Amino acid sequence: GEAAGYGRAAGDFAVAYVLGVIVDRGSYLVLLTPSNPAYRWGNMLLFADPPGEGDLERWRQLYAREVGAPPEINHMVFAWDTIHGETGYVQPFLDTGFEIERNVVLSTNAVHPPPRINDGIAISPLESDAEWQAAFELELLCRDEGEDEAGYRTFIERKMAQYREMIAAGMGRWFGAFLNRKLVADMGLFVEDGIGRFQSVKTHPGYRRRGICGTMVYAIARRGLETMGAETLVMIADAEYHAAKIYQSVGFRPTERIVGVERK
Repeated sequence: GEAAGYGRAAGDFAVAYVLGVIVDRGSYLVLLTPSNPAYRWGNMLLFADPPGEGDLERWRQLYAREVGAPPEINHMVFAWDTIHGETGYVQPFLDTGFEIERNVVLSTNAVHPPPRINDGIAISPLESDAEWQAAFELELLCRDEGEDEAGYRTFIERKMAQYREMIAAGMGRWFGAFLNRKLVADMGLFVEDGIGRFQSVKTHPGYRRRGICGTMVYAIARRGLETMGAETLVMIADAEYHAAKIYQSVGFRPTERIVGVERK
């Protein structure tokens, strides 16, 4: 659900990132995905302000109480809403093994074609089990370096099972871009209360820089606004990765920056 009384951008981040439970505690949000406890950025605390002195221990205690602790939860993620990417008193977190991540929230209520359109791809919702299996393999292929394959495989299986349940309930669709019948990119779009949330935009590493991602985001964004009931579209991008520029090329605009720390 929407985060009540919290910063709009942080609320956008929460609803775009988590298709699960969002609990507003006033000075922070609790984001939970009970069906997938391994989903690190789906089981986290999102604060209104960067960390201050002494927050490392305080936040760890909050995390154990609100999200959980080993063996059920084997990670810890904290994030905070910023205007310019402020990190606050983050060094104690880094000194104890946390890594910093920077994300940008992008949104729009209208889109335009990207500078480069790929006319060779066919875009359609995933239907068959074979297409979903191809999407699963694409997710696995696009995992971050250092991700344990076995653990990530379980995480993706649970995540996709959740998405398929939501699609069966009429909450959205999962789309693929096919080139000569091969799945080369995919993404989900889920709509609730007029907000369309993009999920897991992925392009096969062997087919990048061909205009496929921009073409697909544009096509699916139009479908979301024109036929799926979305009034605003929201997505999250790694602030240090080129994908944000692709989304901006079709009309998305940054609304806020989210800084986070993660320990696996």
